Amino acid sequence: MASAANKAPASGGARRVLLFPLPFQGHINPMLQLAAVLHARGLRVTVLHSAFNAPDPTRRPVGYRFVTVGASVPIADLVPTGSHGNFAEALLRINERLETPFEDSLRELLLEEEGAPPCLVVDSNLRGMQVVAHRLGVPTLVLRTGAAACLLAYMAFPALCDKGVLPPQDHLQLNMQLDGLHPLRQQDMVFSATIPHETMSTLIERIVESSMCSSGVIINTFSDLEEAELQKIIDGMGVPVYAIGPLHKISLGAQSSLLAQDRTCLDWLDKQEVGSVLFVSFGSLASMDQEELLETAWGLANSRMPFLWVIRPDSVQGSGKIALPDGFEEEARGRGMVVSWAPQQEVLGHQAVGGFWTHNGWNSTLESISEGVPMICRPHFGDQMINARYVQEVWKIGFVLEGKMDRDNIQRSVKKLFCHKEGGEMRRRANNLKDKATQCIKKGGSSQTGIDLLVNCIMALPSSI
Repeated sequence: MASAANKAPASGGARRVLLFPLPFQGHINPMLQLAAVLHARGLRVTVLHSAFNAPDPTRRPVGYRFVTVGASVPIADLVPTGSHGNFAEALLRINERLETPFEDSLRELLLEEEGAPPCLVVDSNLRGMQVVAHRLGVPTLVLRTGAAACLLAYMAFPALCDKGVLPPQDHLQLNMQLDGLHPLRQQDMVFSATIPHETMSTLIERIVESSMCSSGVIINTFSDLEEAELQKIIDGMGVPVYAIGPLHKISLGAQSSLLAQDRTCLDWLDKQEVGSVLFVSFGSLASMDQEELLETAWGLANSRMPFLWVIRPDSVQGSGKIALPDGFEEEARGRGMVVSWAPQQEVLGHQAVGGFWTHNGWNSTLESISEGVPMICRPHFGDQMINARYVQEVWKIGFVLEGKMDRDNIQRSVKKLFCHKEGGEMRRRANNLKDKATQCIKKGGSSQTGIDLLVNCIMALPSSI
């Protein structure tokens, strides 16, 4: 029998929660998953979103309200134009261009509200929206879609700059370990070679400010994975921290893919041996050049291992189409499948998948951990270097593919993961973490307890409206 807390609320009953995700795939999904968790606990949910990368209207859950913010803002003002540097600048533009439209939308929603005043859960990158909410008397919580280790590194970033450690002055020091941030090295805090240091500093400052100025920080992780990092954040922030992940395992089906998924790959996986397939996917934003594409193709083919490779239509720099090398299809026939996008959570959970070559975005990393799949890591930018370092040196469930992307290096890495004793040990440790992830979301588990505390916090939040 469902408890009263799990029943849908009567009209005008429980508090309404407004949620505003950053309009990118890796941020939309965790926010929608959080929305599903809160809705299941009886809270009323309204999702605010930009017109750019709006959630798919055909997949919107019943019982939610969706409100478009800034419909008249040109999408070109919000879209990253290709490089990682432009992505960083897009984050600042999104805050600037959506701040006034968000204030208009929030005022309208407040006028409509008859029950308890709402609270806002905002992506930590949307500091501008948080400032607006506070000005209108709306309490806020912040969702961090990255690892606890990443937020801890961001908290330490200003001090490292003050000490002259960042930005790096000498390439010979890039491998230097950072005091108090084990196992991170200086190179892990260089989040992109193309983002100016001043821009990166501004972004990180706003992320940390949004967390410290909130009524609580929600992190998509679990205690057994990042217990020490979570405690350091609690000690340093002075606000409540709620570790309630892995969200995708708690709120199954709550996501909005911005790309069409090729589900035929699941049928192909059904025909493969258990634990034999390498899944290769570099996320929704990372890209490679044509030479790297060619070397990846031959590295996979020459490994002689089955593989499922995701190549987005826009994933090759400076090219409107994907041109795989001559002879590759014949060489890989029967052993490999290439798709433009895949249902990643289902793929990683498939019994045929035995390894994941990933860019180490946090969603991908956490999904792999949750399914006990060891990783080959090839981080590109942002928090991915931090995640990869933890995969390799803390959790020891994968390794970084260092150096140039050449076919021999790739072939050796695939063999290491699937055929060597070291890879087997990584797989054993990954399965242990899978068991811990499974336990934390059960009744009485740490993440379920975190959700209870979060809901209690939301219901008790004061309002100055």
